[in-house]
Amino acid sequence: MKKQESYLQSPDLLPISQDGRKITTLGFSFMWVGMVVVLATFAIGGAGVMSLPLPLVVLATIIGSIAIGLFISLIADIGIEHGVSFPVYMRAPFGTIGTHIPSIVRGVAASMWFGINTYFGATAMNGILNMLWGFDNWLACFFIFAFLQLLNTALGIKAVERFADMAAPTIILISIWIYLELSGTAAAEGRNVWTWTENPVTGGAAFTAFLVVIFSNMGFWATLSADIPSISRFIKAPKFERNWFKRNKGAIVGSLIALPLTQTFMIIIGAVAYIAVQNYDPVLALQETATGLVLAILLLMIVLAQWSTNISANIVPAATIFSNVGGPKFPFWAGVFAAGVVGTVVQPWSLFGIIIPVLLIVGGILSAIVGILFADYYLLRKRRVNVYDLYKAEGQFKYAGGVNVAGFIAWIIGAVVSYFFPNYSFLIGFVLGAACYYLLCKYWYFQKYKQAEIEDPSDEKFLGITVGRDWNLDDENAEVELRDAK
Repeated sequence: MKKQESYLQSPDLLPISQDGRKITTLGFSFMWVGMVVVLATFAIGGAGVMSLPLPLVVLATIIGSIAIGLFISLIADIGIEHGVSFPVYMRAPFGTIGTHIPSIVRGVAASMWFGINTYFGATAMNGILNMLWGFDNWLACFFIFAFLQLLNTALGIKAVERFADMAAPTIILISIWIYLELSGTAAAEGRNVWTWTENPVTGGAAFTAFLVVIFSNMGFWATLSADIPSISRFIKAPKFERNWFKRNKGAIVGSLIALPLTQTFMIIIGAVAYIAVQNYDPVLALQETATGLVLAILLLMIVLAQWSTNISANIVPAATIFSNVGGPKFPFWAGVFAAGVVGTVVQPWSLFGIIIPVLLIVGGILSAIVGILFADYYLLRKRRVNVYDLYKAEGQFKYAGGVNVAGFIAWIIGAVVSYFFPNYSFLIGFVLGAACYYLLCKYWYFQKYKQAEIEDPSDEKFLGITVGRDWNLDDENAEVELRDAK
C-alpha cells in the first residue's frame, strides 16, 4: 500500500463484508422505535395543534414520514449494496478531500442532536433520582447519561442493536401508558384531544400549517437520510439478489413501516401533552399529571428512548464522520467521544426554543446532499461504484486537488435556495441538488474526469452484494501486485 493512500483506509471505514452484517430486519425496526422518541418529535406535535386539529396533524405526519422513509430507503442501498459508510461514499460526489466539508456539517448536526437528546433524557433521569432519593442536579445527570451512551456506542454496532432490542418493547408499552395518562388529564380539563385546537386557522393558513408539519417531519430525518449508509451497511441482506425490494427489505421495513408508525404515535403524544398542560415536553407534562411509581416508570421510558435514539441516529453517524476526517490514527471509538465533546460544547439546553426553524433550515441544507447522493448513485453511476478507488488518494475521485467542484456548486445552489423557502426546504433542496449535480456532472465534470463505472457499466466489476461480492481492498492490492510482477 502506498503511503499517500493509507489515510483513506482507516480500518473502521473499510467496506463491511457479508459476515460483518449483524443487524436484522427486526433489529433495525426496533432501532427506529427508539430513534423516533425525541423532544423534536414531541415539539412538532405540540406546535401542530396550536393551529390544526390533531387528525390533520396526524395525516401530515404520516405523509411526511412515508416520504422521508422512501428517501432513507433509497440512500440506504449504498450501504447495503457496497458496505461503505456515508463519509466514504461522499468521496464520489465531493472528492477525497472535499468529502470532509459536507460530512463535518452532518457530524456537527448529529453531535448537536446528541446533546439535545442527552439533556432531554438527563432531565427525566434527574426527575427519577429526585423523586426516589431527593437528588437534584440535572447537569451531573447530563454528564453521567452522556458517558453511558458514548460507552455503549464505543462497544460497536452489535451493542447498539442489543440495546435497541431491549429498549423498543419497553418504549412502546410505556408510550401507550403516557398517552392514556395525558389524554385523561386533557379530558379532565374538558378538552377533547381529537378536536381541540388552540388557535384554529382555515384556508391558505391551514394549508401552510399542514405543510409545515409535513416538512418538519421530513427535515428532522433529513439528517439520517443523508448518512443512513453508515448504519445500513450493517443490515443483513441476501447475496445474488437482483430485486431491489428484496435486497433492501431490512431498510424498507424499518424506514417505511416502523418509522411512520412510531413517528405518528410520538407526534400524538407531543400534541396531547400540549393539549393537557400547554407544554409539548412530556417530561414536564408528566411531572404535572403523574406521581410516585407511575411517574418514575414514565420518565424511565424517556431515558431509554433518548439513549436508543442517540446511539443509533446521532453518535454512530457522527463518530464515523469524525473517524474519516481523523484518518487511521483516529479510530471509531475516538470519533464517538469527539461527538460527545461537540454535543456538550454547543450547550444544547439553550437550543430548545428554536427547534422547528432549525429543523426546516437544516433539512434544506442536508436535503441537497440527499439529492446529490441520489443523482450520483442512481442516475449517473446506476448503482455501480468503483469502490477500490474510494480508498485511493490518486484514484478517479481525486478530481481537482481532491475536490469535485460540481458537487459543491450543486450543494450551494440547493442549500441557498431552500433557505428562502423554509416551509418547502426539503423538497426544494433535494430537487435542486439532484438536478444541478446531474447536469453539471453529465455534461461537464465527468467529461473532464472520467469515471470507470460510467464509461464501462459492468455488473461484475462494479456491483457489490448483488453479484455476491465483498469489497476487499486486499484483493485489489493483490491484483495490482500481480500485474506489476508481470
